[in-house]
Amino acid sequence: MKKLALFLGLFCFVAACSSTPESSEEHLSVERLYNRGYKSLNKTQYAKAAESFEKVELEHPYSKWATKAKLMGAYAYYKDQKYDDAIMALDRFIKYHPGNKDIAYAYYMKGLCYYEQIVGIERDQQNSASAMEAFRQVIVRFPDTDYAADAKKKLNLINDRLAGHEMEIGRFYLGQQNYLSALNRFSVVVNQYQTTGHIEEALYRQVEIYRILGLDKEAGDAAKVLGHNYPQSKWTRRAQKLVKTDN
Repeated sequence: MKKLALFLGLFCFVAACSSTPESSEEHLSVERLYNRGYKSLNKTQYAKAAESFEKVELEHPYSKWATKAKLMGAYAYYKDQKYDDAIMALDRFIKYHPGNKDIAYAYYMKGLCYYEQIVGIERDQQNSASAMEAFRQVIVRFPDTDYAADAKKKLNLINDRLAGHEMEIGRFYLGQQNYLSALNRFSVVVNQYQTTGHIEEALYRQVEIYRILGLDKEAGDAAKVLGHNYPQSKWTRRAQKLVKTDN
């Protein structure tokens, strides 16, 4: 990902610029350890890189390198798809370095860790909800950053997936003739996911279920909303046929 590569490049620059001899042997030691982690990361040896960055934190917790290592260790875990470990490292960074210049990136990468674990709409969507919360933090706390702009795009995708999950369950209930449970799911989409691509079908399903339940007024009202907002939709045409059948 472009933003992640850019971030890594910046840390490469930091490591290179800091390779001059230090007055303290301890500082030389921690710098070598950090650069060892960076070299492993550059070779896609993510587990080794994470181990080196963890050692920087553990063995030199008060050095300037420890702060960098928290974030780089999280990045190494992320690249190695060890998302839980990455999130733990990011949480430590966020907790102990809230004023750091890279704090926006930390929140953004936490969102990515959840985002990469999102599964199909037929399965539990807890990672979708967690990714959404993390990206919202980026948007609210750092609205003028590139991370916020990308977070907004990903939020739209997550919303569409969550709406799809509700639709999948609603269709299942409808097929089981559990009409009230189905109606509840479709109503969630109508009320909470109005900007997604599922809204038209959700409105139609409301019309369909209201007709089945004999709630003619509610069916007509839902059909009017659908027709007003999506006059050219196939779901509008189907809804109008259902309502006309009643007349």
